[in-house]
Amino acid sequence: MRSAIGILPPDLPAAAVQIPYADRERLSGWQIRGHAGAGAGAGAGAGAGAILLLHGVRSDRRQMIGRAQFLRRLGYSVLLIDLPAHGESTGDRITFGAREAEGVKAALAHLRHEMPLEPIGVIGVSLGAAAFALGEPDAQVRAVILESMYPTVDEAVRNRLTTYLGPAGGLLSPLLLWQLPLRAGVSAARLRPIERVGGIGAAVFIISGAEDRSTTADESRQLFGMAVEPKQLWIVDGAAHVDLHALAQREYEQKVGTFLARHLGGER
Repeated sequence: MRSAIGILPPDLPAAAVQIPYADRERLSGWQIRGHAGAGAGAGAGAGAGAILLLHGVRSDRRQMIGRAQFLRRLGYSVLLIDLPAHGESTGDRITFGAREAEGVKAALAHLRHEMPLEPIGVIGVSLGAAAFALGEPDAQVRAVILESMYPTVDEAVRNRLTTYLGPAGGLLSPLLLWQLPLRAGVSAARLRPIERVGGIGAAVFIISGAEDRSTTADESRQLFGMAVEPKQLWIVDGAAHVDLHALAQREYEQKVGTFLARHLGGER
């Protein structure tokens, strides 16, 4: 029986794709071919670029449908994937960006193969952002949007425990971090996106919510400080750890659309 995840929305003209990664693993996703845009996207037609969309933890590609529709209107090609161990993709455990980075690498290789002349952009949300940042730099990636990305897993665990349990929650974070290699097969030392942001090698746009308690605005400012030019920062007023596109759609699409147009082939 076909999973509900794999059922295409009627207004999303995408093709299903299967992308191999690691050893006998595979990613499931949808791919949309770009077309000539109109209105705000005029000039961003075929050849404008391809955008990889990376969802958050314990979600799947459907979280990124709204962004995919927006990018399609601008004429971009789009690839939405289920990260490893999410949705219909294979994988035995969530590793908070470490093994997920292997899936991101495979998805980027797929885009380079399918669209070798296209500049590539990436939009990652939370886990998806960390999975990109923790991977190897890719010279074909020219523009990266990192939304609600934790700087280190230490801070991510402490913030979430404090949110749910109050001040006492922070005292439990060392215990959970000690268990991380046993549960996820990865050490906390490998999960420090803040140390990788400066080496991305592309224009970086960091977005976070002003009221986000999982990845605070101050932590996002620290990430921005570690990034190299060209870079951009947007702290979304009133936003918590939520879907920032859905919350502030008009402003999100204006800012992200302008950023992509500027860095994927020049200002339109």
